[in-house]
Amino acid sequence: MTPYARRGVHGQTVEALARRILGGEIPEGATLDLAALQSELDVSLTALRESLKVLAAKGMVDARQKRGTFVRARADWNLLDADVLRWQFEGGRTSEADQALLRNLAEVRAIIEPAAVRLAAQRRTDADLAALDAAVDAMGRQGTDAAHAVEADLAFHRALLTATHNELLERMEMVIESGLAHRDRIVHSSPHGEDPVPAHRAVLDAVRDREPQAAEAAMRALLDQAVRDLDRVDRSDETEGPR
Repeated sequence: MTPYARRGVHGQTVEALARRILGGEIPEGATLDLAALQSELDVSLTALRESLKVLAAKGMVDARQKRGTFVRARADWNLLDADVLRWQFEGGRTSEADQALLRNLAEVRAIIEPAAVRLAAQRRTDADLAALDAAVDAMGRQGTDAAHAVEADLAFHRALLTATHNELLERMEMVIESGLAHRDRIVHSSPHGEDPVPAHRAVLDAVRDREPQAAEAAMRALLDQAVRDLDRVDRSDETEGPR
């Protein structure tokens, strides 16, 4: 589940089209004017068609005789695709649609991560503990900026999924990380979030002690804190108004 490469004209064209569709600039059901898009994006027709093939593989567009290339209904989009998730969260302030998606992802995490951490507590290795320790240490390091705080949090949750030693759960990192990274960028750029280290360390300690029930309880507490942090930032933004 490697994310789509962003490099080069081809990658830029894919992302430009994807963001227009995801943002509603090109609505569901709309037939694409390929000649106009080719001119506007300043790419060859071949490059444009190749880019549309990428979006077709993600369920976002399709082509029919007599109708041409058109945007499929959102229900057909592969919303769990790592690129589709990332595209929805990139490009400015969080919209109502982004907030709804964050809530959906929070619910998915609440289903997956407490169960995953039980397995991690039973199956973790010394190497898994070392990766978790390193992530928590990085999270609590003095002077950590928002970007490094985000990466430390992602590393922690990635290491937890790895510690399950379940290949399918490990692949869930691509789903969880896109939403988690966006949520972290919002929270860690604000002064209103709680200190994340104690909650993460509580999860780590339970995993280290091979206590599945305690690990699950600690993870649920961590996820509750994550929701509180986001709600607190949203309320402060409403109070303070546009910046």
